[in-house]
Amino acid sequence: MQRKQSGFTLIEIAITMAIVGLIITLTIKGREMVENSRAKSLANDFRDIQVALFGYQDRFRALPGDDPSASANLAPSASSIHDGNGNQHIEGDLNTYLSESFFLWQHVRLAGFLQGITNAEASGYVPLNTSGGSLGVADISNAPITGMSGGYIICSDNISGRLVKQLDMMLDDGFTTKGAMLVSHANTGGDPIPSRNIIERDFYLACLSV
Repeated sequence: MQRKQSGFTLIEIAITMAIVGLIITLTIKGREMVENSRAKSLANDFRDIQVALFGYQDRFRALPGDDPSASANLAPSASSIHDGNGNQHIEGDLNTYLSESFFLWQHVRLAGFLQGITNAEASGYVPLNTSGGSLGVADISNAPITGMSGGYIICSDNISGRLVKQLDMMLDDGFTTKGAMLVSHANTGGDPIPSRNIIERDFYLACLSV
């Protein structure tokens, strides 16, 4: 009587290993595609805000948030428009309530440069990035990261270490302690952190001087 063969043949094992390898490859590629997409979205936030800032200045000869004639320039509107003091500075820390940094979003949105809520008292008024961190603009004197230069800064918070290094390469020089973009601790800022010390699973604040 012929005994039945048990176990897997070499061909079956080879096919199984090939399938497992393909799944692993597709998983890694899928993760890379998602991260690349998120990095591009984060970079586009900075680019879109720059366009809004420069576009507002070109149209109204004033900085958004600081515009002393915003209520006249942006009327009519269903929202209560807040005028700035016109001193050529975007005053206040990032998104500080009732500061020029806070009202900047209302100005650029009512002018049509960015999409979003124009009622400064409404929930969701302050924009968020794809990582759930806040976006902000402020005068260089209120930069949360030390050593920045320029006129004012655009910041994006709560970005993973893996993405923040990629973001710096996309928008600047790839060095997180020098150039136009600096990277520091999420929520608090402080001294810029070298790329070699950035931990991929931790979260960071990235600011770009313009």
